[in-house]
Amino acid sequence: MTGELSLNINVKEPRWDQSTFIGRAKHFFTVTDPRNILLTNSQLERARRIIHDYRQGIVMPELTEDELWRAKYIYDSAFHPDTGEKMILIGRMSAQVPMNMTITGCMMTFYKTTPAVVFWQWINQSFNAIVNYTNRSGDAPISVSQLGTAYVSATTGAVATALGLNSLTKRVTPLIGRFVPFAAVAAANCINIPLMRQRELKHGIPVTDENGQRLGESTQAAQQAIAQVVVSRILMAAPGMAIPPFIMNMLERKSFLKRFPWMNAPIQVGLVGICLVFATPLCCALFPQKSCISVSRLEHDVQAKIQETGPGLEQVYFNKGL
Repeated sequence: MTGELSLNINVKEPRWDQSTFIGRAKHFFTVTDPRNILLTNSQLERARRIIHDYRQGIVMPELTEDELWRAKYIYDSAFHPDTGEKMILIGRMSAQVPMNMTITGCMMTFYKTTPAVVFWQWINQSFNAIVNYTNRSGDAPISVSQLGTAYVSATTGAVATALGLNSLTKRVTPLIGRFVPFAAVAAANCINIPLMRQRELKHGIPVTDENGQRLGESTQAAQQAIAQVVVSRILMAAPGMAIPPFIMNMLERKSFLKRFPWMNAPIQVGLVGICLVFATPLCCALFPQKSCISVSRLEHDVQAKIQETGPGLEQVYFNKGL
């Protein structure tokens, strides 16, 4: 049944102009909205049905444009853009703020002892492994052995970095010691993301023309996509791991935390959460989700294939992942 709503709305693309940072920021503030993790399966399925039907030219009766866009963002928050499969709850971008604020806050609270460092870095890398796999680019499967290698390597790298820096900071001020978790997280991101997406580096990710027509797979596009994600993730963690240490260092000199030391972790988690509410969407918006790359930068065989199907094409597009 066709309603009054126009069928000319392109729900395959974000609502806002993605060629501008402001447009991308508005998009990701919606995608990373923590309230989306509270949606029920029936609400997710209803959104999926609305979007699927609309793409087929079917409009639910009395559906408004705002409701259509709301359904699109609910759909995007829970279903993978390439595979269409429902993503693991804690791997969704809407879970980034509540999960990261809890883990990061605890990492920055319990960083002085070796067992605490090992435990929280392990928890953090376990979470990162799920996020990196859930938000990978393309529709290619990844083997259990590849998952295991990426997970173990990233966890080992993060723990080794944290323990090594902890030993070095024993001779410096306590404030500097508070930045050890951030250094470990940055190092782990440089290991975890490329390893978790190693299949893309070996076999490439899908590249398309402007209309979404698949033209082939490119490893050069994969390298660009993964580099962008690594930069975004490190910068995403920076405010929440760089600002609270100064505040907590100041608070620890006051009588309040001396009287109520158990408030240390909740305050730190809250401070990280405030930072992440803004840092998560803004850093996701640094690079377009639908990134482009010049055809001349692709592998020669991919270039040749593209010239056969689309002579004169200068740029191709790919989903960089998150």
